[in-house]
Amino acid sequence: MLAPAPAFAQAAVRQRLSAVELFALAARATPDEAETLYRALARDPDAEVRAEARFRLGQLLERTGRPREAAATYRALLDEKPDAARVRLELARLLAQLGDEGAARRALRQAQAGTLPPQVVQLVDQFAAALRSRKPWGASLEVALVPDSNINRATDAATLDTVLAPLQLSRDAREQSGLGARAAGQLYARVPIAANLALVPRLSGQGDFYRQHRFDDLSASALLGLEWSLGRDRLRPSVGGTQRWYGGSAYARTATAAIDWLHPLGSRAQLTTSATIADTRYRGNPLQNGLLLNGAVSYERAFSPRAGGSIALSATRQTANDPGFATASGAVNLLGWRDVGRTTLYASAGLRRLEGDARLFLFPERRRDWNVSLGIGGTFRRLQVRGFAPIVRLEWERNRSSVGIYDYARTAATIGITRAF
Repeated sequence: MLAPAPAFAQAAVRQRLSAVELFALAARATPDEAETLYRALARDPDAEVRAEARFRLGQLLERTGRPREAAATYRALLDEKPDAARVRLELARLLAQLGDEGAARRALRQAQAGTLPPQVVQLVDQFAAALRSRKPWGASLEVALVPDSNINRATDAATLDTVLAPLQLSRDAREQSGLGARAAGQLYARVPIAANLALVPRLSGQGDFYRQHRFDDLSASALLGLEWSLGRDRLRPSVGGTQRWYGGSAYARTATAAIDWLHPLGSRAQLTTSATIADTRYRGNPLQNGLLLNGAVSYERAFSPRAGGSIALSATRQTANDPGFATASGAVNLLGWRDVGRTTLYASAGLRRLEGDARLFLFPERRRDWNVSLGIGGTFRRLQVRGFAPIVRLEWERNRSSVGIYDYARTAATIGITRAF
């Protein structure tokens, strides 16, 4: 609950002073009184007055040790004035202090997508270089309800053709709908060990939980990496492991080594490449055990202060003890986003082709899949509370496969909360 406004500020607002007089009064007031005055001015009919009030309020919140509220205030200002370059730089700086380097770099690219005075361009370049000194630890959390038409990504067919005879599928092996609860989080630290080198341990986890507990899907990962700054570039090798549980039982264990390279391309774009090798062991079916090799490249660009997008290409090779489970695949994913008022909207599309090395014993054909996915969603910052805002996502996926057990369709929604910036 908000504390009562200081009497001094209440009286000032009641006197119906002009905006200029209220700003002058706030400059001489105590922090609590100034905050009340700035919040009142942030509701002024004049857009310029609202913008100035929010900027001063953000500075005040930062000085009084409330950086998340300050960042949310700058974000609200940018919703109305996306070309306010200085405000976007202040937001980027705060995001970096809060440990969200990716969002900080994105805010910089948005700022540079507009027209900047020469002195501001120099400031942006200096700040981009200064991102090497970031918060020593950070965390993120998202919780949501997830209604899903096909929680187990299974076929809706009652029988499948096999080389022996038609196979009757049990109800659990077929498409199941359900309402799930999802929780996902991450915790990391950054420990400097040299001028341009840091040790970065990272813990993350995600779980989807259903009333039918046999479909619960939980995974946890631990990674230990290095972060090496090479001028504007950043190199991140890491090693670690992931444990996955399905239906309450251990499902798979993976040991992973990876390397990521981030390379800025001018002021508006960046290129990210990654390579991963993982040894995967399946507890229930050792015939699936093998190596997972993955390579990916992603190009992200800010089109304007309000919009941006990315394209990602990837290739994956999965070996297995049984060639029927070994696959090779390639994928392309597109993402676009735009700020509309105090809402960030996005749309995504993906296409993946997968082929198996050989046919599985029971099925007459080698596996060949086409997977198409579409998504739309939004983050609604107008309803934010303490730096968190509602999110809504809608997803559709269709996997067409020559092997019936892998042929499925699903539609799902995500309704939850996430950080507002």
